[in-house]
Amino acid sequence: MDPERQPWRLDERRRRWFDLGLVGVLLLPVPPLGVSVGLVSAGLSLLQIAPLVVRRRWPVAVFAAVAVASLLQAVVVDEPVWGQVAFPVAVYSVARFSRALPAAVALAVGICGALVASYDWLQEFDQLTPSAYVSYVLFISAIVATAWALGTLGRTRAAYVAALVERGEQIRREAAQQVELAAGEERSRIAREMHDVVAHGLSVIVVQADGARYAAARDPDIAARTLETVAATGREALTEMRRMLGLLRAGDTGTRPQPRLDDVAVLVAEAQTAGEDVEATLPPPDAAATVPAGVALTAYRVVQEALTNVRKHAGPGARTRVVVSVGPAIEVLVEDDGRGAASADDGRGLGLVGMRERVAVHDGTLTAGPRPGGGFRVSARLPL
Repeated sequence: MDPERQPWRLDERRRRWFDLGLVGVLLLPVPPLGVSVGLVSAGLSLLQIAPLVVRRRWPVAVFAAVAVASLLQAVVVDEPVWGQVAFPVAVYSVARFSRALPAAVALAVGICGALVASYDWLQEFDQLTPSAYVSYVLFISAIVATAWALGTLGRTRAAYVAALVERGEQIRREAAQQVELAAGEERSRIAREMHDVVAHGLSVIVVQADGARYAAARDPDIAARTLETVAATGREALTEMRRMLGLLRAGDTGTRPQPRLDDVAVLVAEAQTAGEDVEATLPPPDAAATVPAGVALTAYRVVQEALTNVRKHAGPGARTRVVVSVGPAIEVLVEDDGRGAASADDGRGLGLVGMRERVAVHDGTLTAGPRPGGGFRVSARLPL
């Protein structure tokens, strides 16, 4: 809302000055009344008007003080006094600044006061007739009821505005929390992608570089081909990293398609080119093409991470078996006969954690652990 169009409201300091001004204006006629009518009427008026100074802070106590002073007036004098104008103000204050029950009590007290005051005044002036009495009661009760209604309306409106403000703050907090959760999920997703790309690419590069170093002295042609594979793998990893980092920059979401189930064959070929003993059983292309992109990417990443772990932990000479089947669910199995189950774990790896998170997104299951007879096994099931 435009600040220039917001409704004007009194702040705390101006409210105090308003109440002081109100009491001051109402007390202006009191000194002349003390001269013309008498000190008793002036004193009663002072007792009724003065408590209004603190009507916002203690509305019930102020009303009680005004009501007691009005009752004292009915006992001491038999005619109206100027200070009675404080009674509807006190009723309004209770209805506006207190709760519904004290406001209802103030209304009932005001109506009872109308009955008593009308009888007392009319009897004093010898005009106590049924019609005059009813007229006086209705007139005074209408004043009291109007003050109560205005106060109640102000209280309910203030409560409504406060509820709207609180609701707006709650919505703002919930929106901020949703943004934080979404940002955290996106960071976790990008971290998993980065880990898969970097860990797999670097592991292939390290293995190929070691092979090229040993083969360089005996067969330079093999070393040259191996270095070509290293360069291609590095370029592919850089491309993947640029694509994912582009997700973090506004206006650049990347256009390269995500790996699918057919690309598992590329992972197997890379491992075999690197000199690893990998046997693979993969689904036919027509079956792989029917798998949803998200599930296919998860299966691809599971195989990629499992092969990376074999390369890092299984040791030299390990044989690896990769099985991917498509049916009511995608079944992924990657197992080796190396020493990965006995290798030291520094506790900082994110591979298995990332695989479990990916599989859980698709309501799948993943088991990873030592294989009977030695080695390590990763098995995942992804419902379709």
